Amino acid sequence: MPKRSGGLFSGRSRHLARHHKPSSLSIDALIKEFSVGDKIAIVPKGSFRDIPHPRYRGKIGTVTERRGSAYVVEVRNMNSTKTLVVPVRHLERVVKG
Repeated sequence: MPKRSGGLFSGRSRHLARHHKPSSLSIDALIKEFSVGDKIAIVPKGSFRDIPHPRYRGKIGTVTERRGSAYVVEVRNMNSTKTLVVPVRHLERVVKG
């Protein structure tokens, strides 16, 4: 028997159920602008092809730079700081309040 892949959604079929599938995105979700230092939340939307790893879902991070149409985001994970390149469709601005 061949060894199974340990892919991104391996063992996560419950996330692919109909009520978990992301909705279609509007044009506003694709043309958001952020500046360096903005606080953002990572919220996977749209296609599963380019989402960040599921462990970063809902994490709050800081934008450090823009790279093409994506943003470089610093996120704290446990006791370390991770640097992620995240497409703009998966980012939302955190509202202070």
